[in-house]
Amino acid sequence: MSGRPAQRVTMHQVAAELGVSAKTVSNAYNRPDQLSADLRERVLAAAERLGYPGPDPVAAGLRRGQVGAIGVAYDNGLSYAFADPVSLELLTGISSVAEPAGAGLLLIPGSADPRRRVAAVTGALVDALIVSSLSDDDPLLAAAITRRLPVVVIDQPSPARLAELGAPGTSWVGIDDRAAAEAICAHLLDLGHRRLAVVSFGMHREPIERGLVDEAAQRSATYAVTRDRLAGYRAAAQRAGIDWSTVPVFHGPDSTPAEGAAGAAAVLAVEPRPTAVICLSDRLAEGALRVCAGLGLAVPADVSVVGFDDATTAPGLGLTTVAQDARRKGEIAADQLLAAGGRRAAGPRWLDTRLVVRGSSGRVGRV
Repeated sequence: MSGRPAQRVTMHQVAAELGVSAKTVSNAYNRPDQLSADLRERVLAAAERLGYPGPDPVAAGLRRGQVGAIGVAYDNGLSYAFADPVSLELLTGISSVAEPAGAGLLLIPGSADPRRRVAAVTGALVDALIVSSLSDDDPLLAAAITRRLPVVVIDQPSPARLAELGAPGTSWVGIDDRAAAEAICAHLLDLGHRRLAVVSFGMHREPIERGLVDEAAQRSATYAVTRDRLAGYRAAAQRAGIDWSTVPVFHGPDSTPAEGAAGAAAVLAVEPRPTAVICLSDRLAEGALRVCAGLGLAVPADVSVVGFDDATTAPGLGLTTVAQDARRKGEIAADQLLAAGGRRAAGPRWLDTRLVVRGSSGRVGRV
């Protein structure tokens, strides 16, 4: 995408292209049961080719142009978002600002089908959008920008990638994932660990097979958070003289305890066994801790386990982690949209992180 279109493509232009009525084009979006499957497919294909984003639900339904709602678009399904402590904190932050301002929230779930992802955004009755944790190549963001609504991106894509996408006016809130990852890896190195392992969540919007991945695959990740955290661990390890190709890195599609358990089981089977397992999230680390207990490995005497996020579950697990303020991210994102009607894009907001040392990391014990 090279930039925002100079002029919005209209329903009538799509109709003229196909030699049908504007009502037929409208029905393809709003009353698909009125058209044959073949005709609807032709209409949608022509709309995509011409760059028509679909009917503007605000203009069509409420001519005043405001509906009093902010859309929150997730990369994952809502069931995942509601089960993830960090996502819940983010949503709490957004709602704590939106509710007093009289703005409602419309939650827009992710979908594996690109067309459904785009349709969910183009058809949303909202005045502004917050999009959270999208891959560099996600069509959802382009659809949001095409609507010319105020948009705030949380975490990813990065500000640099947004500029590449022709979205320099889109606001952004996040952290320096690479620096934070370097800090927690350096903590393990200071404790004497040299046999490291990593358990990662998703690298690409289109899932790849779970398992161990090499450095080339790590560098090619289209999720910036994944790519940057792996780069941070790698940089710290290489400064300590560790050959990164000897570090087992497991990739799974999700950030869940089940994926963390699968990843930990895989990397702890590598010989010589790692003395430290670095997880890209606390949810992954939760599963890794369960596997260590099942294998009879004492934490941290036999193996150290660290996470990322400082989720609400981390203190109870005694987990060493990186703390980030997900609730504050949500507050800032909502503030940016509500300020001056969200029409002036704010510069990138970088939030601080800090290393939180608890009982799951320690000096190398039995080897």
